[in-house]
Amino acid sequence: MNLTAHCVLFLISPSLAGHWGRCIGDCGSGGIRSRAVWCTHAEGWTTFHANCDQQDKPESQRRCFKVCDWHLELFEWEVSGWDRCGLVPAAGAEAEAEACVTAQHGLQRRSVRCLQKLNRTVVSSEICEHFSPQPPAEQACLVPCPRDCVVSQFSGWSPCGPGCAGSLQHRSRAVIAPPLYGGAPCPNLTESRACGAPACPLGEEQHTYSLRLGPWGQCWLPHPKDAELAGRTMLDLGSDSGEPSTAGLGGSHPQQPAGEVEIGYQTRQVRCVRSDGKHVELSLCLQDPVSPVTSRSCVIPKDCATSEWSPWSRCWRSCGWGGVAAGLRSRRRRVRSVPVGTGRPCPELEEREACSGGGKAPLQPCPRFAWRTSEWKACQVSLLLDQQDPHHQKQAGLCGGGIQTRVVYCAQIVVELGTHRPKEVARPVDGKLCQGPAPASSQLCHLPCLAECAVSSWSPWGPCLPESCQHPLVFLGFRMRQRQVVVDPVGTLAGCPHLVESIPCEDARCHEWEVSEGACVTDRGHCGPGHRVLKALCKSRKGEEVPHHLCSELPHPEVVACEVPCARDCVLSEWSPKNAEGTQSRSRSIVALPAEGGKGCPPERALQEQRACNEHPCVHFFWEVSPWSSCSEDVLGTALNTTSSWSGEPTCGVGIQTRKVFCRKSSSGQVTPKRCPESIRPEAVRPCLLPCKKDCVVTLFSEWTPCPTACQPGNATAVKQSRYRIILQDSANGGQPCPDTLYEERECEDVPICPVYRATAGAPCVLVPASVRQGPPGQSEPCGHGLQSRAVTCLSEQGGSAAVGECVRWAGAMPALVQECHIPCKDDCTFTPWSKFTACSSDCDTARSRRRSLTGRSRKRDKCQNTELYPQVETEPCPCEAFTSQPHGNWSDCIIRGGPAELQLGMPAQGAARECGQGVRLRAIACYDRSGRLVEPSRCSTSGYIEEPCTVPCPFDCRLSDWSSWSPCSSSCGPGVRVRSKWLKEKPYNGGRPCPKLDLKNQVHEAVPCYSECNQYSWEVGPWSPCKISSEQNSLHCGEGIQTREVRCVGTAEDHGVETVPNALCSQAEVPEAVQKCTLYCPSECAVSDWGQWSPCPQVCDPNIMQTRTRQVLRSPVSSKPCPEVSQMKPCILNQNCFQYQYNLTGWSGCQLGANATCGHGERRRLLSCRRSDGATVSMQLCQRLHLEKPVPTSSRCVVGCAVDCQLSPWSAWSQCSHTCGAGGQMVRGRSVVLRAAGEGRPCPEQLTQHRSCPVKPCYSWLLGPWSPCTVQGGQCGDGLQVRNLTCVVHDASVSATSKPVENALCGELPSKESVLQLPCSVPCPGDCHLTEWSEWSSCELTCISGRSFEPTGRQSRSRAFMVQAAESRESCSGQEMETRPCSGGKCYDYLWQTSPWRDNVRTVWCQRSDGINVTGGCPLRTKPAEVRHCSPPCRKPFSYCTQRGVCGCERGYTEVMRSNGLLDYCVKVPGLEDKKADVKTIAGKNKPVNSKMHDIFKGWSIQPFNPDGKLKIWVYGVSAGGFFIIIFLIFTSYLMCKKRKQHQSPPPQQKPLTLAYDGDIDM
Repeated sequence: MNLTAHCVLFLISPSLAGHWGRCIGDCGSGGIRSRAVWCTHAEGWTTFHANCDQQDKPESQRRCFKVCDWHLELFEWEVSGWDRCGLVPAAGAEAEAEACVTAQHGLQRRSVRCLQKLNRTVVSSEICEHFSPQPPAEQACLVPCPRDCVVSQFSGWSPCGPGCAGSLQHRSRAVIAPPLYGGAPCPNLTESRACGAPACPLGEEQHTYSLRLGPWGQCWLPHPKDAELAGRTMLDLGSDSGEPSTAGLGGSHPQQPAGEVEIGYQTRQVRCVRSDGKHVELSLCLQDPVSPVTSRSCVIPKDCATSEWSPWSRCWRSCGWGGVAAGLRSRRRRVRSVPVGTGRPCPELEEREACSGGGKAPLQPCPRFAWRTSEWKACQVSLLLDQQDPHHQKQAGLCGGGIQTRVVYCAQIVVELGTHRPKEVARPVDGKLCQGPAPASSQLCHLPCLAECAVSSWSPWGPCLPESCQHPLVFLGFRMRQRQVVVDPVGTLAGCPHLVESIPCEDARCHEWEVSEGACVTDRGHCGPGHRVLKALCKSRKGEEVPHHLCSELPHPEVVACEVPCARDCVLSEWSPKNAEGTQSRSRSIVALPAEGGKGCPPERALQEQRACNEHPCVHFFWEVSPWSSCSEDVLGTALNTTSSWSGEPTCGVGIQTRKVFCRKSSSGQVTPKRCPESIRPEAVRPCLLPCKKDCVVTLFSEWTPCPTACQPGNATAVKQSRYRIILQDSANGGQPCPDTLYEERECEDVPICPVYRATAGAPCVLVPASVRQGPPGQSEPCGHGLQSRAVTCLSEQGGSAAVGECVRWAGAMPALVQECHIPCKDDCTFTPWSKFTACSSDCDTARSRRRSLTGRSRKRDKCQNTELYPQVETEPCPCEAFTSQPHGNWSDCIIRGGPAELQLGMPAQGAARECGQGVRLRAIACYDRSGRLVEPSRCSTSGYIEEPCTVPCPFDCRLSDWSSWSPCSSSCGPGVRVRSKWLKEKPYNGGRPCPKLDLKNQVHEAVPCYSECNQYSWEVGPWSPCKISSEQNSLHCGEGIQTREVRCVGTAEDHGVETVPNALCSQAEVPEAVQKCTLYCPSECAVSDWGQWSPCPQVCDPNIMQTRTRQVLRSPVSSKPCPEVSQMKPCILNQNCFQYQYNLTGWSGCQLGANATCGHGERRRLLSCRRSDGATVSMQLCQRLHLEKPVPTSSRCVVGCAVDCQLSPWSAWSQCSHTCGAGGQMVRGRSVVLRAAGEGRPCPEQLTQHRSCPVKPCYSWLLGPWSPCTVQGGQCGDGLQVRNLTCVVHDASVSATSKPVENALCGELPSKESVLQLPCSVPCPGDCHLTEWSEWSSCELTCISGRSFEPTGRQSRSRAFMVQAAESRESCSGQEMETRPCSGGKCYDYLWQTSPWRDNVRTVWCQRSDGINVTGGCPLRTKPAEVRHCSPPCRKPFSYCTQRGVCGCERGYTEVMRSNGLLDYCVKVPGLEDKKADVKTIAGKNKPVNSKMHDIFKGWSIQPFNPDGKLKIWVYGVSAGGFFIIIFLIFTSYLMCKKRKQHQSPPPQQKPLTLAYDGDIDM
């Protein structure tokens, strides 16, 4: 078995790739899109990738721009405007054009691109399609129907010339509207026809001759060997070129150094032309002995030469947001030599092109700009007070409302690439770069008012207490008293005074016995000696019962002796204490007299006891402290308490404050600390928060102000550049201080000095070579007009040679290199140079003159003596220095001068500008010289203004006096008011701040609540005197009597103890009784003690609850007479013997400010009092004992609005004048609102800008005169020049300005283009074909559809055409030109066909525009009426013709016989027409027409039932229907009438109908 190996050949086609997938990955340009790539066989099946050529494998991944939602703000669709509507080519366009009525369908397109907003670069449309669909780029539109060219009617034929020469007549017309939208082109605009003059006999032709000058030829350099030239330049009669006929002159262009001017010559051709256009001999034209100039000197043209292009700059790309966009690169070249003569001007010296930027590198982030501010400066109350009174005295301790400022500047923000987070670059830039309003640079603020510490009065002295109860055997202690802080101190270092005072004492016990005595128990019987049992309890200082062992031994016996009086004994009262100054006393009185046998009363001196008080003065001790030191770092705790900032330096933390603490004696000074209680010793060290160090923060320096990019003149002063920076945060707490330098200035380096031109002396005058000059034989004298040149070089700063391009760039146009010159001929008149002008006197009416005189042979020539041609004296008026001024424009606003100068951006202005007072108002002037020409205003006034003083009235605020002192509190117990006032000193005017509301006395009052302690003044009573019995009525001296006591009003002054004050200060409703009844019990009577105190009523009064008081029986009676009652009861009745108490609040006071504040934050208060249920205000202690709940709050924060005047920035500098010269210029300056008015402050003025007219400076300009007619110098026709004058004039740039000529030097440089002053032209010679003058511009016409404009602008047209002069050149002389320009204010015109009346079936038809102008074109041809009328069908019957109505009729003498369809059947001769008899049977017989026209007219009146097409007319149907209804009506009427007749009546006999037959007899 044979095995055969087969080789399989794979035909592999190139790899195939699928569609690109969606862009995935990170936002922006970092996305990736993929596609599938596979390898396919030529037969279509896929195979392994290895079978395909790997070098041809398409890419499967590609970078892309991943669009995310936040890209919405970065990209947008850019849509251009729609293009003009264009026709859509389609099948059957010709048929549609014929059917076009108003418009035809078209299509218009526009550009739609996706752009980056930041740099306006084009990106893929897919990015924008992610957010919104792509706007349409095409839309259907309408195009008006084709409009043919519209021309006017022909003008009349031009007249024919006299004589027998065969001349032509011409007529012309102009284009009114150009062809549009595919309309027909314009017809011929001119027509000519031959005049009907007879031909001239042979040899008698009449001709005229004209000298034709040809154009100047090329400029040639003279041959080096000019003298050896074989040929001469001759006037050529056969060739049309103006070049020299010598062949050897053409190629002689020797190489010249660059930059030199070469002067050559040029020639022109002169011919003699006959009136029929034929050239003839030159002598027939040269009648004048002076032949025309045929040669002249000229400048060899030299093109501008430039250097090679520099290398391309690196690709510069704009900023962006991470996208990829094309950049720009540029290259330059320099001028090596300037163009000379008519050489080609210099091309563009800089070229730019798009570039890719070397790959897909992301764009640099775009700079953004935003307003930034420094921190607010410290609050300054003086800034606010300065508004109210600029001259107020600067005083310390101001507080309340103020103003604080900050610096506002514009800074650059750069967004970090890839993060989209703004990174601050604190570099100030020009404020114009920031958009939107700037933040406020001032604001209201509040400075807290200093408040001294206020304390309450001292409390009573407390008991003697030991410092500690841990050592019960230590008996040394202190008695103390306290006071509280009522108002905390604010902003003061002094703090509060000491709040505790102490007195050392020696009987200090932690626990004490409380002893109570029992009743006296007699030893025997009911009276006599006895004993009292003492009950003792051990209590702590808090009143709590404690075990007995804590107290020391009982200091008193447990039983005390006492005595109960017997019935006959004397009875004494209990001891009553009475303290006097320096002594301590007590007393008792006799209550009952003894009886016989009883114990007698002690002597009077035994009723009083007295002992001296402790005489040593009361010495107080207290702890005194120094102010706290500043917070300093605690070295031991620093590591634990510090925090770190980003720089690793310790910033804030916990520190310590220290102070000195020492014990002080009230009378002397510092004493040993043991004298003060250690338990209340103030702390000497406390923790505190270390203030953070604040380093000074400043912005980066701004960019240096740019140095000038242009070069500077050599004598210019040094240019400086500056930069500045702004303090954003001042240093504090030992932070890094601010730098001293905030503004820097330096001189610009490498500022180039401008190169300058330097011209050398001129070369000799160069004439046309002698071989070229044309003149009579023997008169080729080297003289006449020529050209001379000079060399101009460019000098650098150091005086060396510089490139010409540098001078062209910086020094402007090069000075003239060539000027005309003249070498006098020997026959010319020669003169000396002009002398100087004679001196002028001061008089303005004088003149000055200068002279010259003839020289050489000229003095003997007669022609030179002609002073009209050759003046020898020139006179001109002397310059007059007399000027007059005229005011111009309105007066300016009143300008207050002397404001602060403007500072750099970010620097706050120092001082305030004056806003009112004396100022000036200005009015601009225009200054004229004696001849009425405008001159510089400085000739009339140094400032250019008329000044007039003016006044801006200053506003004066309402002025009040200072506050008076406070009045005393209106209440001595409880809440009252204190009042102060101020009165009017000056009323406001001129818009000053208004006054507050005043009373009738022009005063304003302020009341604040006050509180007087009710126990401040109290009644003090002495002991009752012994009971006095009136001896006149009672001999026993017992029984009822009267006793008195001392009552006085005392004040408890803090420092002076109890002090007697006037009784009026105490409550008059509570005056104690000074006299009362008493009883001195007689012997043996029952004696009782005085009544005790009433028991208290409950807090809530209840009449069912009784109040009791008791007294004791001191001595029993001897007899059985009972003792008086020993107890009493009464109900607790409200407001009689029972009272309830509650706290009462006053209303809120006004907002109270600090002593040195005028506005800002304050406090309002309401006072607390204790009110009894009967309405009386009582001591607060009564409410405090009841522990009633106090209402809160009693104070709250409040704000007194600050009256802030509007604060304005200083006036800016005056702007540049809006006009550089002339009248109507304005200068403006402005100011802005820095701080808006608040409260009752003065509002901002309406005028934030001021205007003033500029001085009227003269405007100098070149005035071009009208073009002269085309002149051919030295000839009658051919190439010539049109010239116009250039005059320097002065005017004031107003609409009605009159221009007056002045010296040319005032207008500066002449226009460089010669075409401004000279224009080549041609004068047609007889028989030449030439263009007519342009027609006038047609009226402005709009393109309209149905009477509405289709386009916003209209069109105007003008035209000109060739005019044929000779019949022979009619074929070669053809053509016409048309110009169209847009215009505004056009109208819509309609074009309608107009017709004349028919005449012999012929009429005139023409097109007329709606404004009445007859035109050709414009009316649609398909609607054109017929000009010749034809009958249809044709009138072929004998004796028939086509009538005026377009139907066939019969001629005169024949009548028509019509068919049923209304058409003529045949014509019948009317018989007997010669006998003039009437024919009653035909219309023709009745009305014989005089002629066929009259026949047609009257036939038109006959009734014709048929239309020309043979159909019945509508009115025939109408008449038939009407007749039918009439017949029905008659039949119905007849029926009604006939049925009433009798039945026997016979009907009438029948009649035969009358038949008329026409037999042709005319006599019937």
